[in-house]
Amino acid sequence: MDRYKSRRFGFIKFRGRELDTGYMDKTPVLQFVLVSLLFPMWGAAASLNDILITQFKTIFNLSNFASAYVQSAFFLGYFIMAIPASYLIKRTSYKFTIVVGLILYLVGSSLFFPASAAATYGFFLVALFVLATGLSLIETSADTFSALLGQEKRRTLRLNISQTFLPIGSIAGILLGKYLIFTNGDNLETQLKGLSGSVKIAFGEKALRKTLLPYRYMIIALIVMIVIFLIVQFPKSKPAITTKKSQENIGQTVVSLLKNKDFCYGMFTEFMYVGLQVSVWSFTIRLALTLNSSLNERNASNFVIYSHIAFFVGRVIADYLMRTIPHLKVLLSYSVLEFIAIAYMLIDRSFNGVYVAILVSGLMGPGYATIYTETLSFIKNPHHTETAGAMIVMMVIGGAFWPLAQGWLADLTGSMSLSFAVHLLTFGAMAIFSYHYIKHPVKSQLLGASENVD
Repeated sequence: MDRYKSRRFGFIKFRGRELDTGYMDKTPVLQFVLVSLLFPMWGAAASLNDILITQFKTIFNLSNFASAYVQSAFFLGYFIMAIPASYLIKRTSYKFTIVVGLILYLVGSSLFFPASAAATYGFFLVALFVLATGLSLIETSADTFSALLGQEKRRTLRLNISQTFLPIGSIAGILLGKYLIFTNGDNLETQLKGLSGSVKIAFGEKALRKTLLPYRYMIIALIVMIVIFLIVQFPKSKPAITTKKSQENIGQTVVSLLKNKDFCYGMFTEFMYVGLQVSVWSFTIRLALTLNSSLNERNASNFVIYSHIAFFVGRVIADYLMRTIPHLKVLLSYSVLEFIAIAYMLIDRSFNGVYVAILVSGLMGPGYATIYTETLSFIKNPHHTETAGAMIVMMVIGGAFWPLAQGWLADLTGSMSLSFAVHLLTFGAMAIFSYHYIKHPVKSQLLGASENVD
C-alpha cells in the first residue's frame, strides 16, 4: 500500500479508503460531485458551437460547408488529445489531467477575445481547437474517474448519475447563446441586407462581440473550478496491477488493437454516430431558418433546446427498455426508426422537417454509450482497456467530417432538407452494426466491459 502514501495536493481531504482494484470502499461525496460538475461544462461548450455556426455563417458570409469548420476545429482538438490524455493519466493522475484540461479550456475561451478584436474566422477556429484539447483531457478523465469513486458494484450507477448533468450543460449552453448572442427582431441576415460599407462592418463587429458574452461566464466558472480542484484532495484511483510495467508500449498496444477487426468495426460505427449527432444539431437552426424565413435566430434556437430535451428523454426510454431487451436490439430498433424519419424528411420538405430533426435527436439517445460498450467488449487483453477507450473517444473526429459533408450537400443542392440525406449512411451503418452482432455475437473478454459507458 506504499503507493497510496505519495504526496497529494490540496488540504480538503477525501473520505474513504482506496482499494487495490482502483475503486474505494465508499464514495467521497464532495469529490464525486466535483467530477460530475465537469460533465455540464463540456456539454455547454459543445452546444455553443451550434450557435456559433449560425452566427459566423452570416457575419463572415460563409457557405454551409465553410461554416462547418467550427465543428471540424473543435473535434480535431478532441481527436488529437485523446491518446495523450490516456498517457497523461497513466503517468500522473486523474486530478492532474483534469486540471491541465481546465487550464486549456480557460486558455481557449480567453482566445475568443483577441479573435473578436482581429475579426477573423480563422482566429476563432484556433480558439475552438485549443478549447477542445482541454475538453478532451477532461472528458477522457472524468468518465472513468466517476466510475472509480466508490464501490465497484455501483460503478455504472455513479457514471449514469454523472451523465445526467451533461444535457443540463448542453441546454444551458444553448440558452446562453440564445439570450446573449442572438437578438430579437429580424434575423441577422435580413438586418445585414440593408447595410453597406463601414456601417455594415461596424454592425458585424458588434455582432461578433456578442459571441464573447457566454465565454465571460465560462471563464469565471473555469477559474473557480481550477481553484477548487487544486485545494481538494482526490484519490489516485489507480489499480495495483497497473503499477507493474507493461510488456507493451502504447504504440504496440495501438497496433494490437488495430488488428482486432471487431474493435475496428465498432470504432468505425462510433465515427458514424458522432458525425450524425453533431451534424443534426449543427444544422437544426439553419434548417428552421431556411424553412421559415419569418423566424429569427433566437426563436430558431428553441428547436435545438427541444432536440436536447428529446435526446435526454430518448436515452431514458432506451435505458428502461434495455432492462428487459438486449441493448443491440434496442439500438437496431432506434436506428431503423431514424432511417425512416430521415427518408420522410427528404420526401416532405416542409417545416415538418424541423420536428423530424427533433424526433431524430430523441432516437439518437442510446447510440454513443451502446456502441462504446459493445466495442470495448471486443478487447481481448484487459491491459489494453485504457488505450482502447481513448481510441474510441478519438472517433469523435466524425464530428469534424460529417458536418462538412452535410454542409457541402446543402450548398450543392441548395436545400438544407436534402442535406440530411447523408444520415441515411450514418443510421444505416448503426443498423448494420447492431444487426451483425445480434446475429454473430462476440463473447466479451472483459469482465464488466458492458458497464463502462460514456
